[in-house]
Amino acid sequence: MGAQRSSPLDRLLADPSRRERITHVESVPARQGRRTGWPAWAPPLLVERLAAAGIEAPWEHQAAAAEHAHAGRSVIIATGTASGKSLAYLLPCVEAIYAGEENPRHEGTVLYLSPTKALAADQLRALRSLHLTRVRAATYDGDTPQDERTWVRQHANYVLTNPDMLHRSILPAHARWSSFLRRLRYVIIDEAHGYRGVFGSHVAQVLRRLRRLCKRYHASPTFVLASATTSSPASAASRLTGLDVVAVDDDASPRGPATFALWEPPLTELRGERGAPVRRTATAEAGDLLADLVVEGVQTLAFVRSRRGAESVALSAKRALHEVAPALAEQVAAYRAGYLPEERRALEAALRSRSIVGLASTNALELGVDVSGLDAVLVCGWPGTRASLWQQAGRAGRSGQAALAVLVARDDPLDTFLVHHPEAIFGTPVEATVLDPDNPYVLEPHLCAAASEMPLTEDDLPLFGPATADLLPDLVRRGLLRRRPAGWYWTRRDRAADLADIRGAGGAPIQVVELSTGRLLGTVDEASAHTTVHEGAVYIHQGESYIVHTLDLDDSVALVESADPDYSTTARDVTDIRIVERLRSIAWGDATLCFGTVDVTRQVVAYQMRRLQTGEMLGEKPLDLPPRTLRTRAVWWTLSESQISTLDDDLDLAGAAHAAEHASIGLLPLFATCDRWDIGGVSTAVHPDTGLLTVFVYDGHEGGAGFAERGYADASAWLHATRDAIASCECESGCPSCIQSPKCGNGNDPLDKRGALSLLAVLLAEAPK
Repeated sequence: MGAQRSSPLDRLLADPSRRERITHVESVPARQGRRTGWPAWAPPLLVERLAAAGIEAPWEHQAAAAEHAHAGRSVIIATGTASGKSLAYLLPCVEAIYAGEENPRHEGTVLYLSPTKALAADQLRALRSLHLTRVRAATYDGDTPQDERTWVRQHANYVLTNPDMLHRSILPAHARWSSFLRRLRYVIIDEAHGYRGVFGSHVAQVLRRLRRLCKRYHASPTFVLASATTSSPASAASRLTGLDVVAVDDDASPRGPATFALWEPPLTELRGERGAPVRRTATAEAGDLLADLVVEGVQTLAFVRSRRGAESVALSAKRALHEVAPALAEQVAAYRAGYLPEERRALEAALRSRSIVGLASTNALELGVDVSGLDAVLVCGWPGTRASLWQQAGRAGRSGQAALAVLVARDDPLDTFLVHHPEAIFGTPVEATVLDPDNPYVLEPHLCAAASEMPLTEDDLPLFGPATADLLPDLVRRGLLRRRPAGWYWTRRDRAADLADIRGAGGAPIQVVELSTGRLLGTVDEASAHTTVHEGAVYIHQGESYIVHTLDLDDSVALVESADPDYSTTARDVTDIRIVERLRSIAWGDATLCFGTVDVTRQVVAYQMRRLQTGEMLGEKPLDLPPRTLRTRAVWWTLSESQISTLDDDLDLAGAAHAAEHASIGLLPLFATCDRWDIGGVSTAVHPDTGLLTVFVYDGHEGGAGFAERGYADASAWLHATRDAIASCECESGCPSCIQSPKCGNGNDPLDKRGALSLLAVLLAEAPK
């Protein structure tokens, strides 16, 4: 028997010192594909063109979703990467357009929504490659020239756009789109799992406005949603669209066998904050692994969370290759949002032709862009959700060939927990998508926008949800709407659509401008300006470093100067939290778990400078910024005085509560589809509103985003995981892997790791298992 070719993982472990970095290896078996016949109603020309492209028959899940849509049932298809979700909506959409072949009045139209322009451009290219002459497809986004926009409105029957354009351009000008809307048969919502939190809540209201206007033009389109695998896809899709939605989530596409490794970089000799050990960075580790796989000819994609990180991984892989195989260094590149379309296309083509063997990318390549069939994927740091992890890992695996995926952990509580608790990844369904369309701060501006498009009537109120009736009188009192016998009218000259910033959290964004040239580098949403572009802050844009010279809140501008500091900056703030209303609570013995509305007042008072390599504190400078108050939703827990009395006398209560708060913030993203930067926390040994030791975790968005609510619903599992994460960390007194937070306003002081374990043990003693 000939020698077996070693697997990509064996090649990574050729260096014996690396073996202890692997904490778990999961084998994912191969899966046979299941085909079925074309639907009887499928247009023969489309079937013929698909056959010419190598698609002889659909997979079962494609046909099932297409049948639902064709029958007028709104449907979500939630299957894995490269499972052919687009074919499921292409079949009914093309049939609707070709229904006008005999009589043009019967020709349907299609509206396709995606979260990014790149994905819409990809879909357009795929559509045009089928050469279906009756399908007049066109993108309609911020880059579409004015004269072309007129053609799209009047002639296109398959319009590809995004929620932003629907909100700002199409719905306010619906009279100009009347012919298109009157014939609208299908609304496609691609990458539906991306519509979560505040952004997802805004999009949910934009879709309700669309449905209302369609009804005005006697149309009732069927919604088809395409999503990565998520938990409860039907209920998430119903919450997003406001309609009953059927789910198709049994993936019938074939997959080759895959190996999934969890990888923890080693501790270094360096010491960080409070003497805590520092791990090697995930980006440095991923750069080495990428170089090793390129040497072996294993085509690999490394997913990195930030643009700067993607550039860093590519650069360190190139450096490593220059030392061992200089010719191979040219086969490594970086890919991220912000590149010109032609640069992006060239990189995608080079990847397909395998002239690029190693590519470091942000999640710009996660969102459905047609690049699959690679040999290996490195995921540099937990991507935020299991849905994203499987979406990224699914890029590896060419028809039937074995694939490798490696999750490289960052020095962070959630990453550390996951690589030591593989059952939290492999034994658990992916998360449900969390959004809250009833958030009053989201709903109010959309009611104004709807009234400006067409006066609101009593019949419209159920469409926008149960909170609508309570909000309308306040909008009238504030002079935004006027009540007449026929309904509610928008009374102002300015555009109502401008009231809702669907990707932000309200307030005019801060323009970041280069002082020496006047060039606009980017924008920062108003809510995070105090912490990211305060005077003296280090600001990163496309890999370049700048220092903020001035932050002018009145003019919404931050002036920055190019610089190359060897330090990073972190804002330090003081936070006060007040309970406004307790909406739900449950007793765990003497402990109490609550969910409700809170007012969070934060004031940034200073910023700290830390050396990039070691995290060593270089100094702190005061800042003079106004306090900001956020009304939001929080989950909180209290311990009784009798429970506190059972703890050790020398325990630092404030430090213990603070450490438990940090760790719980780090672990909540495992249970709610959020990032730790979407949430905040406050802890205190005695809170004035409860009179007890209290730990709060709150949504960092006005009105709430659904994350704290999910924390309340899954509190027992979430807080047990938090305790496990602290207990399993090998450090002595706390480190970034367990209780230290990169965003702590108090400089991670005080913190008591042992005390946090004692508090959580008491809290969870009578919690449901």
